Amino acid sequence: MPISIDIFRWNSPMFDFLRQRRRRQYLSRQPIKDALWQNMLALPLLRGLSTAELAQLRDHAAWFLHTKTITPVHGLEINDELRLLIAVQAALPVMNLGFDAYDDWQEVVLYPGRFISRDLYTDSIGLVHQEMRVLSGQARHKGSVLLSMQDVIEAPYHPSSNVVIHEMAHKLDMRSGSANGCPPLHQGMSYARWKKVFSRAYLQLSRRAQMGEESTIDLYAAENPAECLAVCSETFFAAPHLLLESYPDVYQQLNLFYRQDPAARRPQYQYRPVFMMGGWA
Repeated sequence: MPISIDIFRWNSPMFDFLRQRRRRQYLSRQPIKDALWQNMLALPLLRGLSTAELAQLRDHAAWFLHTKTITPVHGLEINDELRLLIAVQAALPVMNLGFDAYDDWQEVVLYPGRFISRDLYTDSIGLVHQEMRVLSGQARHKGSVLLSMQDVIEAPYHPSSNVVIHEMAHKLDMRSGSANGCPPLHQGMSYARWKKVFSRAYLQLSRRAQMGEESTIDLYAAENPAECLAVCSETFFAAPHLLLESYPDVYQQLNLFYRQDPAARRPQYQYRPVFMMGGWA
C-alpha cells in the first residue's frame, strides 16, 4: 500500500518530527568550538544567564549560523568569532521561543560601517518618493537583515541599546505580515492589552519628542509603533531596569512575549542615558 504524500507536507507531524531529529543530530555535534564560545561568555549582554540558559543560547546561536547566510560586502572580510558575535546577539531574544522563530528569512548582510539605504515610500496623495538614510541596521520585509559591523561589535557592550536585537525585534514583528508594533502573540496573551500598553507608551514618547523633553528611552521609539517595539525590545535586554522603571507595563508585556526576565538576572546599575529627539542630549 503506497504511503500517503500527506506525511511529507511541510507542516505535517511527520515532517516536523524529522526536522527536529535532524536539528538534534546537528546540535549534538557541538558545531560551536569551545574556545569561541568561551570568548562570548564575557559579553556584558549575557551577564546573569544561568548555565542552562547559556546552553540553550549556544544551541540557538549554532542553529542561527547553520540556517542563515552572513554575507560581508564592500570588501569586508569576517572570521568565525564575528559570525558568532552576530549569532549570539540575534539568538538571545528567541532563546525561549523555539528554533523556528526566524525561519521566514535567510540572510544577514554585513557592511563595514554605517550604510546608506535608499527606500521608496508613497505619500498621502499617492506620490512615490525615494528616501536616503544613513543606518546602522535595517530589517527588510520578506528579505535580509542589514547590519553595520562596527555597531555589531560595539552593541554587546553598550549600556542601553543593541542594534542586532533591534533588527531582530523588527523581524519578529514582521511575522504578523508587516512591521506594525504588534507581532503574533503567544496563547494566553491579550492583543487588547498589548495594544493598550504600547499605544500609551508610544504616545508618551511621541509627546516627549515633540516637546523637546528628555527621556531615558531612546526617542527613536517615537518614529512609529514598529520602532517603539524595537527600541523597547533592545532596552529590555540591554538595560532592563531602565525599561522596568520607565514603562513597567511595557516590560511586563515583553517579559511575556520573550519569555525572559532580564531585570531579575541582571544587576541594577546607576547609568541613566538621556535622549533628546535626534540623538543624545
